[in-house]
Amino acid sequence: MTDAPTPETPGEDEQPIKQRKNGLYPGVSDELAENMKSGWADTELRDLQPIEQAPNAALRRTALSRRFPGERLVIPAGNLKTRSNDTEYAFRASTEYVYLTGDQTDDSVLVLEPRAGGAEGHDATLYRLPRSNRENGEFWLNGMGELWVGRRNSLSESEALLGVPCKDVRELTSALAEATGPVRVVRGHDAGIEAALTDKVTAERDEELRVYLSEARLVKDEFEIGELQKAVDSTVRGFEDVVKVLDKAEATSERYIEGTFFLRARVEGNDVGYGSICAAGPHATTLHWVRNDGQVRSGDLLLLDAGVETTTLYTADVTRTLPINGRYTELQRKIYDAVYEAQEAGIAAVKPGAKYRDFHDAAQRVLTTKLVEWGLVEGPVERVLELGLQRRWTLHGTGHMLGLDVHDCAAARTETYVAGTLEPGMVLTVEPGLYFQADDLTVPEEYRGIGVRIEDDILVTEDGNRNLSAALPRTSAAVEEWMAGLLAK
Repeated sequence: MTDAPTPETPGEDEQPIKQRKNGLYPGVSDELAENMKSGWADTELRDLQPIEQAPNAALRRTALSRRFPGERLVIPAGNLKTRSNDTEYAFRASTEYVYLTGDQTDDSVLVLEPRAGGAEGHDATLYRLPRSNRENGEFWLNGMGELWVGRRNSLSESEALLGVPCKDVRELTSALAEATGPVRVVRGHDAGIEAALTDKVTAERDEELRVYLSEARLVKDEFEIGELQKAVDSTVRGFEDVVKVLDKAEATSERYIEGTFFLRARVEGNDVGYGSICAAGPHATTLHWVRNDGQVRSGDLLLLDAGVETTTLYTADVTRTLPINGRYTELQRKIYDAVYEAQEAGIAAVKPGAKYRDFHDAAQRVLTTKLVEWGLVEGPVERVLELGLQRRWTLHGTGHMLGLDVHDCAAARTETYVAGTLEPGMVLTVEPGLYFQADDLTVPEEYRGIGVRIEDDILVTEDGNRNLSAALPRTSAAVEEWMAGLLAK
């Protein structure tokens, strides 16, 4: 990686002269500064068509406008975050901003202004950075100039692509400071914007905006469902990639698995939707094992929980627990089949009109019955469920909403989410598991260190559900057959 974008440092005897000649950028001669202003081709893009999600984003803005009439609404994309010194983390725009615009540009802000004269509705404006200025040297001397970080769309190009009027974001903070009337902002993404609104907003009112935008995402539109299917399809191919290199993972570590899946995510999407869990052996009993630095051994299980995030930022979330050598042992198969049976019961409970908690309760009942049958906990089943004793080994909820965030709609109210009712268009995971910790003395020794989870992404349909990740085998026999076919190639 090249050094930070500073002009070449001249010798000690030369530097004072150049500083004197060009006070704005020490070390840059007037001649070079003048030379860099001209000789550049016109690269403006014309006849652009709107991005695919532009009509959907417009409908979402209209619904938002109806919910908060007469109020100024401010939704920032967010800023770059420093990783170390002068390098930044890869930028990921805020979910709320992406949902309402389809755009992913850092430092941008969507503002919905109430229409003048008390007219109904809002006028939307996107505030963004324009193209780098060639006249003042920003293009090549500023660390965020286009020569260093790449071309960005002009304001007119952005208008054509996104279907929203665009203005220079550098004008926004002063405009917000002078604004009158009620204002709400989505917090946590842009400290500068929040500072400009300090005396105009309240935490309670802003939280209402965040909650609304979270609940609005509970039901996905056709564009979103299509993107989630793309994410899942790429994820299935990523799982196939991993199976084909398990021998190389055995020779190295879980990191080989992580890197293999990441390659698929970057080639076919934007990134992974969350830190991949590539948990081999006893690491499978750690729910969010993302260190991925452990050994991969024949005879152990690999719990792979991973999802590709599309270029539009919708993510899959799929888990399979695979025998590293291609064949489950008798005990591994018994535990895996119990989790599969629980998942089947959970998926069957996903349908319109069902309570959100129904699929969790159905899966937990199956797992609890197995634990009682195996003599790991004293029954009856109803008593165990009432006391929650099964949770020593089942540990977590059986699923969550899925979308732009892997744990989507997290700010939604309890009554609309976990205590709510399923509707067509909702997409959720169903992911029961059994986890026997390596140091759990309450179970027989042969169980210790075995963790199994099976997870699929389920769309609620008008008449039931559809498993978006059905292309990835789920039964123990189908998994073995699938792996054998891949390893034979």
